[in-house]
Amino acid sequence: MKKNIFYLLMATILLLSCDGNGKGSTFFKQTSVGQPYELLVVCEHDFWKAPAGEALDYVLKSDIPGLPQPEYSFRVSQTSPTNFTQIFKPFRNIIEVQIDPTRYTQSKFKYTKDKYASPQMVMTIQSPNANDFQEFVTNNAQTILDFFTSAEMNRELELLKKQYNRAFLDSIQKIFGCDMYIPASLTGIKSGKDFLWASDINTAKESIMNIVVYSYPYTDKNTFTHEYFVKKRNEILGKHIRGNREDRYMGTDSLLITVKDSQFRGKYMQDARGLWVMENDMMGGPFVSHSFVDQMNNRVIVAEGFVYAPGIRKGNMMRQLEASVYSLKLPVDKEIENAVAIPEIIAEDTVKTDIKE
Repeated sequence: MKKNIFYLLMATILLLSCDGNGKGSTFFKQTSVGQPYELLVVCEHDFWKAPAGEALDYVLKSDIPGLPQPEYSFRVSQTSPTNFTQIFKPFRNIIEVQIDPTRYTQSKFKYTKDKYASPQMVMTIQSPNANDFQEFVTNNAQTILDFFTSAEMNRELELLKKQYNRAFLDSIQKIFGCDMYIPASLTGIKSGKDFLWASDINTAKESIMNIVVYSYPYTDKNTFTHEYFVKKRNEILGKHIRGNREDRYMGTDSLLITVKDSQFRGKYMQDARGLWVMENDMMGGPFVSHSFVDQMNNRVIVAEGFVYAPGIRKGNMMRQLEASVYSLKLPVDKEIENAVAIPEIIAEDTVKTDIKE
């Protein structure tokens, strides 16, 4: 009797662990593999070497915006559908290409989350022919980049939620009444009036990662112009971040900066990115900045990540810091929600309505 119960239990577990086709586990989901911002394209080899495949490769290897030197957005690998076996299926980011004139009359996207492993994003691009595919990919380049970049940002946010700098969280709550997660490695903390700075400058590294948060009074909508952003950034960071001589202080390369209007958590956000410089010195590097209106306190709150990493790649460090910047939670958000919550960046309107789960 006990043996029959054991076999029945094992059969039930095996049934629960398989999907409807008996292929893939949902109960015992395999952990995805690969490094952040690695991506696998599944298509025929001849297609990949033809203009249509080259168009997709070109999109995925677009430069990361705001860096002083070119760096690919993604590290791209390719395999054929025949070779797309269990070795490749756990890849963290996958694009499956399906070309079939008998099934598709126009090109479109669809996506599946955690299809073969977890965490994982699988985008499928379906087209009737190679020419239509090439045009579709070229026209929707930013959608493809934003989709997988957001997926990676969300993964980083989840990691930050589990391991973060508690001292910084305590400081930002005390100074600004906000919540924010930053990497635990940023142990050097300096604070001032309406200002907070964390860095890993005390560690033996070739690079230095930094997070700053500051605020200033909100006056009117003209606050959110390119010129005003540069002026306030230079004023505040020039005061608090200084070199080893009186004439050395942080500034902004105003010619190499993009400032645009955006939305996050249903609220206005100003997104700025470009290059910072240390005036009268040789130091500099990239930064990314998000500015919000804190209506409860009639002020602008700015969260920024910046890196000093001469001679090495900076893209993934900047993306890690940008994930931290996305975790900023204003006082009004804290009143709405009882617990600290990190939102997913991916939403339906950021990946188009024809991309569905």
